[in-house]
Amino acid sequence: MIQERRHTGHDHDHDHPHEHSQRDHHHAMGHAHTPKDFGRAFLLGIVLNTGFVIAEVVYGILGNSLALLADAGHNLSDVLGLLLAWGASVLVKRAPTQRYTYGLRSTSILAALGNAGLLLLVTGGIAWEAILRFDEPNAVVGQTVIIVAAFGVAINLGSAVLFMTGRKEDLNVRGAFLHMMGDAIISLGVVIAGFAIFYTGWQWLDPVVSLIIAVLILAGTWGLLRDSVNLALHGVPQGIDIERVRTYLKTLEGVSEVHDLHVWAMSTTENALTAHLIMPRGYPDASFLGMVSDALQERFDIHHVTIQIETDDTPNACKLAPAEVV
Repeated sequence: MIQERRHTGHDHDHDHPHEHSQRDHHHAMGHAHTPKDFGRAFLLGIVLNTGFVIAEVVYGILGNSLALLADAGHNLSDVLGLLLAWGASVLVKRAPTQRYTYGLRSTSILAALGNAGLLLLVTGGIAWEAILRFDEPNAVVGQTVIIVAAFGVAINLGSAVLFMTGRKEDLNVRGAFLHMMGDAIISLGVVIAGFAIFYTGWQWLDPVVSLIIAVLILAGTWGLLRDSVNLALHGVPQGIDIERVRTYLKTLEGVSEVHDLHVWAMSTTENALTAHLIMPRGYPDASFLGMVSDALQERFDIHHVTIQIETDDTPNACKLAPAEVV
């Protein structure tokens, strides 16, 4: 998730009494950007989709349409997902405490992961019910399906627009945007099925459309699940090439080697880095850390940088130097 805006960093130098001690830690932290507040978008999206879920359930029962009920279940999961994402977007702004020294930034990652799991659960239920419906097909009121699903296209497209501007910066917002767009496409499919049932009387189209909906949900959820699991496991965030980061650090003036390099996500919008730089000629001047912090932020979207300077370049001088040691 490469941010388009530039950030200005600042640095903190912590000098120990023994200036050339191998254990000296130097920390540089850029100003973490403040993501756009999508609170109003989340609220409006939740209200619109909750109302539509109620309408789909009512008319799905009246029209005996599994496709509408399946779509209602999907939209209900989206409402819950929006609630999770909204709650996380509020919690990530909480200040650090003695217990949670990074604050609650990781709640946005947990929300994205929970959202993906919820969608998979709903998908399984839709697919199972569709398979059962093949054995016991029921008459479907195609006209009812068409009208209700058509409203769904409009509501979901409108909801997607609310999250369009933040879809490239935040995994939570991207998930909301993709879900709303996916729902619009799915509702359009239900409209088409309604027309087909109305004019042909082929009742088997209802469970077929339900299975197609399940497949589309699964396909749309896979990327969200993959990315959220990656962030939850402290994997390198999408869009950051750790070897390019390593190469940049190794080419800095005075640096002979880089080890114990780690890059991970603090939240769905903020990334962190720690690294040991071996500088045999001694410690750099005061501007070095600020320059490195700004460059990592602008080039690689890494906001929180912690660097340890080591002057001893003898083999195994640092216990964390081997690549297999964490």
